[in-house]
Amino acid sequence: QFLKSIERTGFGEHLFYDWRKNGDFVLDKPEHKGARILVAGANFGCGSSREHAPWALQEAGFDAIIAPSFADIFRSNCGNIGLLAVSVPEADVRELLDLATESPETEAAVDLESQTITAGLFHLRFEMEPFLKERQPNGWAAIGLSRP
Repeated sequence: QFLKSIERTGFGEHLFYDWRKNGDFVLDKPEHKGARILVAGANFGCGSSREHAPWALQEAGFDAIIAPSFADIFRSNCGNIGLLAVSVPEADVRELLDLATESPETEAAVDLESQTITAGLFHLRFEMEPFLKERQPNGWAAIGLSRP
């Protein structure tokens, strides 16, 4: 219902619209204001085959998404715009979510260079495709790389 533009802006305000309109959405709670890392469930991004969903996440302030798995097209679109999509085991996602619930003041970080996630005493190394790891910080989109 919000795909009325091909520009990269204007989508962040509609992020998770249906959940937010019902009130009491977790990302609207004061302790999560300004969060830069989104921790999500399996197959995150399923049904989002255009770049609009990653654009909305990026415009809403997210730099990284951590989930057990991602829809392939969504993950590809994240890579194309420089939004980091990190796959980790579901047990680690649960641990991060529990930590965020129990201690929302805990600072979390995703370090692409060292391929680590840290949050308080939680430390985890993740795998990243070497080419994607190189593309992310340089902002190299697939389209730009394919030009002569």
